[in-house]
Amino acid sequence: MTTFTDFHVLLSLFGILSGLIVLFGLCTNSAMPGWSLLFLTTTLLTNLTGFLFPSHGVTPAMGVGVLSTAVVLVTISARYRHLLVKRWRWIYVLGAVTALYFNCFVLVVQSFLKIPSLHVLAPHGNELPFAITHGIVLACFIFFGAVAVKRFHPATI
Repeated sequence: MTTFTDFHVLLSLFGILSGLIVLFGLCTNSAMPGWSLLFLTTTLLTNLTGFLFPSHGVTPAMGVGVLSTAVVLVTISARYRHLLVKRWRWIYVLGAVTALYFNCFVLVVQSFLKIPSLHVLAPHGNELPFAITHGIVLACFIFFGAVAVKRFHPATI
């Protein structure tokens, strides 16, 4: 399972990195078609491979995965089927930002679980350092999401 886990983590990191580049593009009114395709593809594959890990019942991670997958599918539709026309522009922007937030949310959770120096600060995942970190991440995404919705008005994709 180590190779599969490594593949899943690598997909996730590519999704986050390309998503941050796409977010920059949205905030600067640049469609970035290649980066967008990479972001949406790696994020969808991250979600789908996440469902292949062994589990015993429904977990919060599965809930995040289902929500993220739904968001990514709507975002893909907004960009490639509806071509960002009318309301599909802001649906794409909010979908892309939300999908990236979910990726980063999971990154924070996994970081507190797997990195010993962070795990000591929040061994149960409900301590103040964990909550503060999530609060900061969420605030950043709300801010940059609002900026992106306001500024991203591409002439064509």
